[in-house]
Amino acid sequence: MIKETLTNLYTNYTGIKPEKIDELPASGSNRRYFRLTGKPTLIGVYGESFEENRAFLYMSHHFQQKSLPVPQVFAQSNDGFFYLQEDLGDTLLFNAIEKARLTGVFGEEEKKLLRKTIRLLPALQVSGAKDMDFSYCYPRSEFDLRSIFWDLNYFKYCFLKATGLDFQEDRLEDDFHKMADILLRNNSTTFMYRDFQSRNVMIKDNEPWFIDFQGGRKGPVYYDIASFLWQAKANYPESLRQELLKEYIDSLRQYQTIDETYFHAQLRHFVLFRILQVLGCYGFRGYFEKKPHFIQSVPYAIENLRKLLQKPYPEYPYLSQILKQLTELKQFCQLQKHRLIVRVTSFAYKKGIPEDPTGNGGGFVFDCRAINNPGKYDCYKSFTGLDEPVIHFLEKDGEISSFLAHAYELTDAAIKRYIERGFTSLSIAFGCTGGQHRSVYAAQHMAEHINNKFDVQVNLLHREQNIEQILQPQN
Repeated sequence: MIKETLTNLYTNYTGIKPEKIDELPASGSNRRYFRLTGKPTLIGVYGESFEENRAFLYMSHHFQQKSLPVPQVFAQSNDGFFYLQEDLGDTLLFNAIEKARLTGVFGEEEKKLLRKTIRLLPALQVSGAKDMDFSYCYPRSEFDLRSIFWDLNYFKYCFLKATGLDFQEDRLEDDFHKMADILLRNNSTTFMYRDFQSRNVMIKDNEPWFIDFQGGRKGPVYYDIASFLWQAKANYPESLRQELLKEYIDSLRQYQTIDETYFHAQLRHFVLFRILQVLGCYGFRGYFEKKPHFIQSVPYAIENLRKLLQKPYPEYPYLSQILKQLTELKQFCQLQKHRLIVRVTSFAYKKGIPEDPTGNGGGFVFDCRAINNPGKYDCYKSFTGLDEPVIHFLEKDGEISSFLAHAYELTDAAIKRYIERGFTSLSIAFGCTGGQHRSVYAAQHMAEHINNKFDVQVNLLHREQNIEQILQPQN
């Protein structure tokens, strides 16, 4: 039904049918994306929230009028649930800096992309806000008290309570009100992207383009810079973070006067607030929606919080006390450095075999394409190898279990020898046609197998799904 509607929309817009239509890997939202290949090739979108679609369509047109780098929308359905937009390719900024994120070493190419991105942000925030009708924004037209408490309670109920940590709710609420007063102490006429981070920036012809801004609203500039520079999995060294912050302030000065001392002081509160919001999201998606990769993201955010709390927040004495206790919980202890790190990746062959970011090369590459493919059946096309319907299909068929038994035998022997010889990295990759079903299942099970059997750190990457996990040693 969705593909048929998008095909009809494409045909009505171009006058011809698309050559083919392929669903793209799912993002963190409920929107579904499809590439309609033809002349031209476009991206088809289905969004189940009319109000959210309405916000995106309005903002995209508005930003286009301001000559800002956002995807152009070419056509939309009468009911407002489907639209066609410009195809910006497949490269997220998050993926373009992947090697640097994983190694912690950012070269000049990665830094150049980050500088370009951060210097463009003020144009969106300031120029983008001019003449904007904020009544289109969803779910709130501006960053206000209600939206602040939505996020703080998100953290409290979906994360803090889920950890089992005991706290006095009334005292916590007192500090939440103090935080809200500080966050709202400046009137703002700028646009707040709200989820400005490297997964929401695409790179086309070495230039950044902004996507997924439909949650934006009127709000202060601090929130976006906090979201970007303190993104949990970005792994920016503090020196690079400060360098990029200087670039941002320098660019923002083109639009307004900056008191740097006040700017830095106010930014600290937004960084803390953003980390709490992110933890709430991880808690909801992980503990309640049972998506393990969100739980595996928690240590990154906890580490950011731990470093942030090294400088006190006297404005929030009880909140600071609880957050310090939170960072000291056993399940959130800082990752220990183990000699051997095993990197397990799922990938699509049509996009190439993954490079080893450590530079060591070698390792194992297993071809899953001989295994019966659930992707041939429409009922499985919206799922991945992490979802129960696909898991049941593959395990009932049985081919993948035999396949993995042989893979385990090979990799177990290698891991034992790598540990004995003091090696520091081993790469294991599983490829299939689309990097969505068989390879994802195999890589996930291989990572869990290694995690259960060996005292090593496992870095798991489902490349085409943009999902990363760190499986900590259990001993």
